[in-house]
Amino acid sequence: MTRAQIDGLLEKIESTEKVEAGSERAKAIVNRILRDLFYTIEDLDIQPDEVWTAVNFLTQAGQNGEYGLIAAGLGIEHFLDLRMDEEEEAAGITGGTPRTIEGPLYVAGAPKSKGFARIDDGTEVEQGEILFMQGKVLDEDNNPIPNALVEVWHANLKGNYSYFDQSQSDFNLRGTIVTDEAGNYQFRSILPSGYAVPPGGSTETLLSAIGRHGNRPSHIHFFVSAPAFRKLTTQINFEGDPYLWDDFAFATREGLVPDLSVITDAEKIKEKGLDKPFSSIDFDFTLHKAVEGIHDAEVERLRAESVA
Repeated sequence: MTRAQIDGLLEKIESTEKVEAGSERAKAIVNRILRDLFYTIEDLDIQPDEVWTAVNFLTQAGQNGEYGLIAAGLGIEHFLDLRMDEEEEAAGITGGTPRTIEGPLYVAGAPKSKGFARIDDGTEVEQGEILFMQGKVLDEDNNPIPNALVEVWHANLKGNYSYFDQSQSDFNLRGTIVTDEAGNYQFRSILPSGYAVPPGGSTETLLSAIGRHGNRPSHIHFFVSAPAFRKLTTQINFEGDPYLWDDFAFATREGLVPDLSVITDAEKIKEKGLDKPFSSIDFDFTLHKAVEGIHDAEVERLRAESVA
């Protein structure tokens, strides 16, 4: 079909919309996607069996609950971050801690602690490396922000997240630290492992079809927020991980790979109440003040919430 013929068909489809019904925004989005899809089918000579294979794939991906992983793996979530960066820069917001993707594995309702929290349940402390991470939450002028929320979550040594992995205790490796009056936060955990997308799942099927892997480097997720400031969604990664700059989700960014120190000093080990060396990260988060006239940095999306 020619573009003119396709446009004629699209006009016929759009003519069935009632002006007084529905959402104009939804109409504009759906019609644009449909136009691009029809053009793609024609340009690439996509056959009916290929279309229905795609429909069946989307059905299965929904049943598997993998759309969040697919959005990350296709770079969609990273693209949305870059657009938010661009909007902020146009509004004069620069610097601060870089944002990066949230991913689909946040769970609301993690226990809240003032200043310090231990977020691991101790089940992997013998096999894993103990981690202390600490720093401040600051404004753009390096002033501390008291009572900011630092929400943290990460995978265990098997690359699995509590709540989604029912073998783990409730809120294992998840916590919320409220900064003290000097803006300080600290938490104790274990160094997480990287992981791959579910084997045999929809995300792996799609990535394999386009010649890509589904591995993520080890990382720790954060939400950092405070009243009158733009919410920060970010992660940190670790040097030495083979997938550090080859993350299937495109989440690694400059400024988010802090130094990791291994503490072997006997006195410092004793101060922590430990009997073996531990790892330590110093990392400050810098938030931007809220600005009118641009989109909110807090993204509304469906998230898990534990009832524990």
